[in-house]
Amino acid sequence: MRSRRYVKSVLKVLNHYFIFFTLVAFVITCCTMLFVSILSETLGITLTRENITLAAKITFLNVTLLSLIFTLIDTLRRRLTVERPVKRIVEAAEKIIKGDFSVRIKPQSRFGSDETFNRVVECFNKMAEELGGVETLRSDFISNVSHEMKTPLAVIQNYGTLLQQEDLPEDKRIEYAKGVTDASRRMADMMTNILKLNRLENQQIYPQKAEYDLGEQICECLVQYENVWERKDISIETDIAPDVSIEADAELLSHVWNNLFSNAFKFTPSGGSVSVSLEAHDKYAVVRVKDTGCGMPPEVGAHIFEKFYQGDSSHATQGNGLGLALVKRVVDIMQGEITVESTAGKGSVFTVRIRRA
Repeated sequence: MRSRRYVKSVLKVLNHYFIFFTLVAFVITCCTMLFVSILSETLGITLTRENITLAAKITFLNVTLLSLIFTLIDTLRRRLTVERPVKRIVEAAEKIIKGDFSVRIKPQSRFGSDETFNRVVECFNKMAEELGGVETLRSDFISNVSHEMKTPLAVIQNYGTLLQQEDLPEDKRIEYAKGVTDASRRMADMMTNILKLNRLENQQIYPQKAEYDLGEQICECLVQYENVWERKDISIETDIAPDVSIEADAELLSHVWNNLFSNAFKFTPSGGSVSVSLEAHDKYAVVRVKDTGCGMPPEVGAHIFEKFYQGDSSHATQGNGLGLALVKRVVDIMQGEITVESTAGKGSVFTVRIRRA
């Protein structure tokens, strides 16, 4: 391998030398002939054959020497300004191919360097940074999905084993079957949310915007949870402004309200309260969903819209950390805003701003 590289290097140098030799020989020959012609006409000197032969030999030696000097200078220049940065880029690319996304290339000093390589280095470093981020997200995604699937699968397996017992009481059979159903539903919801998030993040869902009454949609979504608030004896407070029209994708926005309402009722204890309000501003329609649930500290609220993030491990079995990530993505697509204000032990307030029609 080394001998091949050595031969290639020698051939490359000889090729450069031949190019410079041809170029210098052409230039010097033309200049010499022009000089001799002008000198002969001006001074009336006739050159003998010996003088021409001597001049040709001297010219050939000059061409050979100048070509060698130019070749050495060009080789050194290429080694410092071309081959060295290319080698660094190739070595860094090989590390990325092997999975090392932490590699970065230092830019060349501006003295005697080509800024083109620095632009390539800058783009390369950005690419490595993006690939590193994507790899981290991929690893976290696989880890989180695996972790989230283990719990319901373990529940299904355990309850399935218990259901195989002989002379199992009817109440236990119903309890175990309900456990299997709930775990299966949780897995189905997680897969549905993953697919929705993937389509949204890859821009495979294009909003079908139309003008409609937002207050009517909010009421329709809220009524779907009537059995939940009645079972938990949760009081409902609504303050819905009439005739608030927006221009948005109704189907996508329904995911926002359903997730917010679901979380509000899920984390609000029995006897608590949930309030929903809709206000009409000049440019935005503002929706607030307030609950008296467990709340969360500020450090949890800062990450609540990230995929698979669950700040309260005691409630981890009630969700998979995808609902609010889906909400955030939909609101962003609608060019809206969503914020959360929460205090641990006192509840949370989610505020959504959507542009009006």
